[in-house]
Amino acid sequence: MSTMTPDQATIILENVGLPTANAEHPVTKRVIGAIPPNKVDYRPDDIVKSAIDLAWHIVTAEVRFLNAVSSGAFDLTPMPRPDSIRTADDVNRWYSDHFAKAAEKLKQTPGDQLVKTIDFRGIFQFPAVAYVQIGLNHSIHHRGQLSMYLRPMGAKVPSIYGESYDARIEREAKPTARG
Repeated sequence: MSTMTPDQATIILENVGLPTANAEHPVTKRVIGAIPPNKVDYRPDDIVKSAIDLAWHIVTAEVRFLNAVSSGAFDLTPMPRPDSIRTADDVNRWYSDHFAKAAEKLKQTPGDQLVKTIDFRGIFQFPAVAYVQIGLNHSIHHRGQLSMYLRPMGAKVPSIYGESYDARIEREAKPTARG
């Protein structure tokens, strides 16, 4: 049993968890959106996921973590990428829709639910609210992995936590307005 109170868990969710998730969401979409349509099958090594499958893993796992917090348990049913998800835009559309629903449901989750201990694969047993951050850590980790696929596949790396090299080169190439 957690020593965290329901009020404390609600404060963490409302002031840290959800604002952070909402801030990271467009960053993740930018990185996924940088995958060129003709490079979705790119993989730097045969033992790793393709770019599209890594993007799918990122978004489905993030939504799974958010849903676990609001439902009180992890649904670990496999979520293979449907045939209809073929491009980065397809992944981002799915992500936007499912993230919004999961975040809205999370907003409605009572504090008593947020302090309930949830087991994650026998590895972690934390209060539900902690899994918002753990899910974000997972997404950020794999988003970094995906960003490392981009330049070798011939794509440009978008700005993540500040201007990327590619964004700077693009900015510097634009003519400046003279006043």
